[in-house]
Amino acid sequence: QVHGIVRRSSSFNTGRIEHLYKNPQAHIEGNMKLHYGDLTDSTCLVKIINEVKPTEIYNLGAQSHVKISFDLAEYTADVDGVGTLRLLDAIKTCGLINSVKFYQASTSELFGKVQEIPQKETTPFYPRSPYGAAKLYAYWIVVNFREAYNLFAVNGILFNHESPRRGANFVTRKISRSVAKIHLGQMDCFSLGNLDAKRDWGHAKDYVEAMWLMLQTDEPEDFVIATGEVHSVREFVEKSFKHIGKTIVWEGKNENEVGRCKETGKIHVTVNHKYYRPTEVDFLQGDCTKARQKLNWKPRVTFDELVREMVDADVELMKNNPNA
Repeated sequence: QVHGIVRRSSSFNTGRIEHLYKNPQAHIEGNMKLHYGDLTDSTCLVKIINEVKPTEIYNLGAQSHVKISFDLAEYTADVDGVGTLRLLDAIKTCGLINSVKFYQASTSELFGKVQEIPQKETTPFYPRSPYGAAKLYAYWIVVNFREAYNLFAVNGILFNHESPRRGANFVTRKISRSVAKIHLGQMDCFSLGNLDAKRDWGHAKDYVEAMWLMLQTDEPEDFVIATGEVHSVREFVEKSFKHIGKTIVWEGKNENEVGRCKETGKIHVTVNHKYYRPTEVDFLQGDCTKARQKLNWKPRVTFDELVREMVDADVELMKNNPNA
C-alpha cells in the first residue's frame, strides 16, 4: 500500500499519477491513498506519518527546477532543505526511528562545478544554484540523522532521469513536446538556452528501481545512480528531430544560433538568453560503480530509446489534445 502527499491546489495537480487511481475518472483510490500536506508544514507531516506509520518513506518532494530556484531561492531552501529536516523530525517525533527506512532524493546538481570526472560518492560537492545548495543541506542532515540516531536513511545521488511524465518546463520534455507539435503542424519554432550543456540522462523507471534497492540493503549507504554516458542538449534536439524524419543543421553562434531543418529550410530552434542560468553547470557524468557492485543495479534504457519514447508519447498526447 502506498500513501502520498499532495499539495492543495485550486486546480487538479494529479495529472501524472491519474493512472494509479482505482477509478481515474472518479479519483477513487485503491492501493494508493493521497493525503493533503506540504513539506513546509511540519504539523501535517507529523499527523500523516503518525496516522500511516509507514515502513518506507521516499522524499521525492521538492521545488526541483534549477533555473526557477534562482527566482524562488527562499522557497526552494524551505521546501528542499528544511522540508527534509521536517520529515526526519516527524519520524523522530512519531517514535519510528527504529522501524522506518528513509530515502532522500539527492541530485547530481550537488556536484555543480565538477571537481573530478566522472563524479562518484566521494567527489567533493560544489553546488551552483539555490536548488543545489538546498539539496546539499538535505544531504548532510540525512547523514546526520543516520549517524546521530541510527536511522536507516540513505541519499540517492541521482543524475538526470527523464520519462514522458517529466514536467513540461524541463528541457528534455520541452524538446519532445515541441518536436511533437512541429511534427503535427501545431507550431514551427521553439527557444532553448545553453545548447552545449552536457548531462548524464537516464530513464526514471530505471532510477526508481535503484531507489527501492537502496532501502532493501542491510546497511544504509549513499549511492550515485547514473548511466555513465554524456549527451548535450544539442544532441537531444538532433535525435528528437531525427525520430520524426527531420535533420537539424546549426547556423550562427551563441545567442544568434539557430537550428534549421535541412529538408525544408525552416528554422525550428532558436536560442534565448532568458533560459540561461546565472551560474551554469556545464558537464555532469556519473560513476555508478558502487551501485553496480552493491545493489546489482544497472540502467536498461538507452539514451536513444529514451528520446524516442518521449517524442512518441508527446506525439500521441498532442494528437488528442493540442493544448496539452
